[in-house]
Amino acid sequence: MNYSLLVSAQCTDERVNLVTASLFAEANTPEAIMNLGQPALENKIRSLGLFHNKAKNILAACKVLVENFEGEVPADLELLRALPGVGRKTANVVVSNAFGIPAIAVDTHVFRVANRLGIAHEKTPEKVEEELMLTFPRERWSLVHHLLIFHGRRICSARKPRCEECPLTKVCKTYPQFGQVILPEKREG
Repeated sequence: MNYSLLVSAQCTDERVNLVTASLFAEANTPEAIMNLGQPALENKIRSLGLFHNKAKNILAACKVLVENFEGEVPADLELLRALPGVGRKTANVVVSNAFGIPAIAVDTHVFRVANRLGIAHEKTPEKVEEELMLTFPRERWSLVHHLLIFHGRRICSARKPRCEECPLTKVCKTYPQFGQVILPEKREG
């Protein structure tokens, strides 16, 4: 399993990638991570914040993987969600990215962008996930998830959406509240 998902809460992807690259260079199996022990694991992930609980959950998840799944990550959504520290979003990311099973993981970007565009209207990530699953064909779920994340990171940011660069203003239900698009002047020649 990509244990970076278990440490990503309240942290940037860039920080997670830096920390987990260092961690995985030393311990990249459930057994190896368990052998580190909690104090050493906490020290390695300290800069991610909430490191006590994250280390505790990682170690507990590794123990379950070793004891119940021969150290292998299950491809079943419900079995994944039963692992300590693994919620709905993380389980959806794992089944989608690791096993190619269509899923929509609703993170902050997916939630915000889907609601801003008007393709979702719900107030909880789980309800937005259900709504998106009804809106898009199953074979497109993983793609939709990634496109919404990309759009949320690159264009439709939380604090300052870049509507002037957005190709979706004609379908965006909240576009008018951010002002009119000012298109760049056409260059001649």
